[in-house]
Amino acid sequence: MALVRAYLVATVYRDFSAQAADLLAADDARRYLIQRDVAVRTPEGATVCALIVRQRAAPAKLTALLNFTIYADPATMLNEARRSASNGYAGVTGLSRGKGCSPDTPVPYEHDGADAAALIDWIAAQAWSDGRVGMFGGSYEGFTQWATAKHRPKALKAMMPSVTGAPGIDVPMEGGIFFGFQHYWPFYVANNKTLDYAAYEDDARWQRMFRQWYVQGGAYRERDTLDGTTNTLYRRWLDHPDYDAYWQSITPYRQEYGAIDIPVLTTTGYFDGAQIGALHHLREHYRYRPQAEHYLVIGPYDHFSGQRGTVVAGNTVRGYTVDPVAGIDIGQLRYQWFDYVFKGAPKPALLQDRINYQVMGGNVWKHAPSLAAMGPRRTRLYFGAAREDGTWRLQGQASKRPSAVQTLDLADRRDADRTVPGGDIVDKVLDTEGSVAFVSEPFAAAVEFSGLFSGHLELVTNKRDVDLHIGLYELTAQNEYFELSRYQSRLSYQGHPEQRRLLQPGKRQRFDFIAGRATSRAFRPGSRLVAVVGPGKGPQDQINYGSGKDVSDETIADAGEPLRIEWLGRSYLEVPLAR
Repeated sequence: MALVRAYLVATVYRDFSAQAADLLAADDARRYLIQRDVAVRTPEGATVCALIVRQRAAPAKLTALLNFTIYADPATMLNEARRSASNGYAGVTGLSRGKGCSPDTPVPYEHDGADAAALIDWIAAQAWSDGRVGMFGGSYEGFTQWATAKHRPKALKAMMPSVTGAPGIDVPMEGGIFFGFQHYWPFYVANNKTLDYAAYEDDARWQRMFRQWYVQGGAYRERDTLDGTTNTLYRRWLDHPDYDAYWQSITPYRQEYGAIDIPVLTTTGYFDGAQIGALHHLREHYRYRPQAEHYLVIGPYDHFSGQRGTVVAGNTVRGYTVDPVAGIDIGQLRYQWFDYVFKGAPKPALLQDRINYQVMGGNVWKHAPSLAAMGPRRTRLYFGAAREDGTWRLQGQASKRPSAVQTLDLADRRDADRTVPGGDIVDKVLDTEGSVAFVSEPFAAAVEFSGLFSGHLELVTNKRDVDLHIGLYELTAQNEYFELSRYQSRLSYQGHPEQRRLLQPGKRQRFDFIAGRATSRAFRPGSRLVAVVGPGKGPQDQINYGSGKDVSDETIADAGEPLRIEWLGRSYLEVPLAR
């Protein structure tokens, strides 16, 4: 029956789709003034392409809402600009230079801030503009807002960045570790004037390249030779493994956040891969401008549901059914926010404090003045002794003796075709391959885990560098794992991303960290906390062999003896609890 229903729906849409396009175009022409392919020259001599939509019955002067993007999809561009126009604004979609009607060459990240600022100056000078511009959008479009704010165009008065990337922080690497999936993204956005779906969606091509590189053990920098297409942009990024002047020039850096004096609303999700970028900008804005009017809305959303559209009660995210109260309309919140800033409307009801977060499993929204205030009771759980089931203890007291000793042969490729278990937010199994699992005693009473976890690590290793991944999970009394948060870092960059400092083999090393991803989860009595700790090794991301050379230049020949990590008993994780 489901198949029959799906077939009937497909048939109906096929039959009326051609007629619907003409009817919708006629309705747009009746309701809106639509300017397509508006070419705007920048002071640097480049050209950016814009789409502008205004209601025909709108006032003579309008505030503009700008979505500046590299994703040149005509349907999405029109939908977003038209939605802003329908809410009483001038809806503008601006494209990165080289996209749409721009004759330039597309280059992600590098020019967006200056180009979007130039477009804002142009908008403010138009006869229909009231001289005020707000920016919105998610992912890349969240990044462009912070890149623009770095240039402080006078007409930019408010922002709503969502699931925001932060180049050099969480893309194309995180914690100094380059991601494999970022290899093919440049082809998607920079191969033509629109989007190259054929390259982006050719999963067989990229999986073949990943596996071949992994098995052969060649240099990460030369991986594109296996594909046969030189990846100029990705290689350029690999030339900047430090958070150096290249990355610092793209978005605000340190004191530049202090000059951003406009209202900001950030939205993201606990399961958004870009959450670390969104919280990076939030934390830096607070750090350098403590009085900033900057709000956060965060809940059980992923990269897509955290930026636009409606999340309804009963929605699932990677197998997790969200609480009914988590069902909100991010798009509706967008216009409530801008109506508050530009039209004197009441502040959105959800924004009761700076940090507004949904407690998973508690079916409630809570509000706090800071990320730290989400979980003010900090509890330290130390790495302890082995348990009978092959895991290790997370315990309340430090041990004078070493805890776990972990070894991993970084040259071993017998796992090239391994099927990774688990992967859902709620799962019966957990992937602990190449890792050690630390497990706490059961919580006797209900407790709320809310905020950012942190830790202090003490270890001895035989390598000059180690990549570290920590996954944090709740293990319920029903023996189900619930994904909470994660952290990763190349230890040579921990605490100083601008400059690599190699480790000293055979000597005690100490590292303090704060994770970049927040979560909020109501634990029931009997739940345990599980930390899966390991260096990471697989076909996609960089493999740090620990030789001390640039990791992009290392090969399997640099693996040497197996990696050995001795976790010392004063290592601990600090978890944020609300009660």
